[in-house]
Amino acid sequence: MRKIILLFFLALNASLYSQSIESFKLAQLQNIIQSPSDKILVINFWATWCAPCIKELPLFEKLNQENKNVEVILVSMDYDLDPNIQKVERFQARKKIQSRILILTESDPNSWIDKIEKKWSGALPATLVINSKNNKREFAQGELGEAQLQKLITNVTN
Repeated sequence: MRKIILLFFLALNASLYSQSIESFKLAQLQNIIQSPSDKILVINFWATWCAPCIKELPLFEKLNQENKNVEVILVSMDYDLDPNIQKVERFQARKKIQSRILILTESDPNSWIDKIEKKWSGALPATLVINSKNNKREFAQGELGEAQLQKLITNVTN
């Protein structure tokens, strides 16, 4: 009986911290990028196997929770190497990620990364910041610190 109660609370705890993960194709992601929004859009491209990606995730979680003028979307790039979506779902539950997570279900990133951002070499992590009100965008490859991320947001705001 104790095991059943414990499992129930563990499952409840995981569901409180996680949203459902959405599978997206490139065209759907491009629609999100191009859609008008009242918020600054911060899209982080990451993977569960990428140590710098995992290290910066708390920064995006903090931004998502504290800045209501920003929408954070975490785009998982795991699909190309391992199409097991449950792996990303388990990672989300374990890390208690509350930001929106999309799994980009596309193979061969080299064939489409320039459609997201021409300056992108394909390296992870990568972050795209968009202000659709003034059509400004900023892009950064590599792990970001809080000051770097804030500078990207400021650059698209002014």
